[in-house]
Amino acid sequence: MTLSISGTPTPAQAEPDLETVKARVDRLFHESEQAAERYNDAELELAELDDDLTSLEADQSRQGDALAGVRSDVRDSLIQQYQSGSLGPTGELLSSDSQGFLDELATMSTVAGLQDSLLAEYGDEVEAYDIRKDQTEERRADIEELQAKLAEEKKTADAKLAEAKELLSQLEAEQRAALLSRDAGRPIDASAIPASGRAAEAIKYALAQVGDAYVWGAMGPNAFDCSGLTMMAYAQAGVSLPHSSRAQYGSGAHVAKSDLQPGDLVFYYSPISHVGIYLGNGLIVHAANPGAGVKVSDLDEMPYAGAVRPG
Repeated sequence: MTLSISGTPTPAQAEPDLETVKARVDRLFHESEQAAERYNDAELELAELDDDLTSLEADQSRQGDALAGVRSDVRDSLIQQYQSGSLGPTGELLSSDSQGFLDELATMSTVAGLQDSLLAEYGDEVEAYDIRKDQTEERRADIEELQAKLAEEKKTADAKLAEAKELLSQLEAEQRAALLSRDAGRPIDASAIPASGRAAEAIKYALAQVGDAYVWGAMGPNAFDCSGLTMMAYAQAGVSLPHSSRAQYGSGAHVAKSDLQPGDLVFYYSPISHVGIYLGNGLIVHAANPGAGVKVSDLDEMPYAGAVRPG
């Protein structure tokens, strides 16, 4: 079976246009990766929200303890005044509701006899507790919304990847092999690259993964997506990078294309959705796509967006 540009079967006598098929497969792979990198971005955001929520819940708990302590102090003060005869029987109050308790205090003739600082402290704790409570609920709502976004991005990435694989599966075996062989990359010796220190460690690791599979969301040991490979490569050198090409673009000093050095992170597309490691001599190593896996490519194989020097 052969294919037209739309991906539908064409008459049997027509030979498939492999360049057209390759372009369409590459586009689908890229669209899948864009969704996958948005998923990685959302995962980072979700982790930050989780940390915020944990911190807010801890603050809320501490605020609640402080509120209970101040309330106890106010009540003790009222009890002491009652026992001393300064509070009449109608002063029995002690509402379990925080605001109601303040309202009761405000209407009682004994309020003037309480220490102003104690009441002010109680009011401050009530306000702080309510703020923490509202912020906590907002974070929970944000997390629920982001979890829905994660599911949608995963669905998009999976659908694009499935479409590309279906397109490839319709080719004859020899045609498919010819198409994928163009993405095989080229061998390169890490020891021949003029790099040292952290850059050398990252390059050595990344080149050792050439031939491994591309799987979006993966970060080793036998499969990677683009930002997963660069993250793990620099982890070997003691440099922590986020699992997101967009976030990695903000992880170091930006360098001009003319000043690139081996080990620099190079970024592609607008908005940024792909990253690799520069090797020198116009070459990069990167987790390319599900059809090619980890490979060495030309620097300008994709639309260049910028570069960063990590660490």
